[in-house]
Amino acid sequence: MSASRILSVTGRALPLAGDDIDTDRIMPARHLRAITFDGLERHVFGDDRAHASRDGRVHPMDDPRFAGASVMVVNRNFGCGSSREHAPQGLVRWGIRGIIGESFSEIFFGNAVMLGLPAVTAAPADVAALQAAIERDPQIEVRLDLESMRVTAGTLDLAVHLPAAARDALLTGRWDGLGLLLQDFDQVRAFAAKLPYLRDFA
Repeated sequence: MSASRILSVTGRALPLAGDDIDTDRIMPARHLRAITFDGLERHVFGDDRAHASRDGRVHPMDDPRFAGASVMVVNRNFGCGSSREHAPQGLVRWGIRGIIGESFSEIFFGNAVMLGLPAVTAAPADVAALQAAIERDPQIEVRLDLESMRVTAGTLDLAVHLPAAARDALLTGRWDGLGLLLQDFDQVRAFAAKLPYLRDFA
């Protein structure tokens, strides 16, 4: 096994409008009691989706037009609130592989990068244009290129931003700590063999 480099994300997209969408809305607190992240995808935006259904509306994550989307397009301060890593875990398990937004909570952003989930920022007008394009044509293909730091969708070609350290971690695969460990596991074994307190466990 080797660490996973993430150079780009391509797929259909899901527009999720609204500022200050916090982690309790992304993953309601009552779903944090499990000791694994398995099944969290079933609860992403659970309360928002239920409220929309009761009001006769369709939440974007239940909208068949956006089924199978791998890119999410959000607005300002996405992922604010608590530090729960269950929020990006649920999104990844639902199928989201990249997020484009105006801005992100710092902790949510860090948790996302640790999962190999690029969360890039773009100018508000560009985010609005991209959300509108997806609403007009839910089949449009959105490509997030981390090498060129551009997003393309139909005739749109937008600049996006990502802190240099996060971009480097994604491009090189250094975000994937487990992958890096397994990639050089012979060196790990060799080093462990030199430690006196581990010899009886070999």
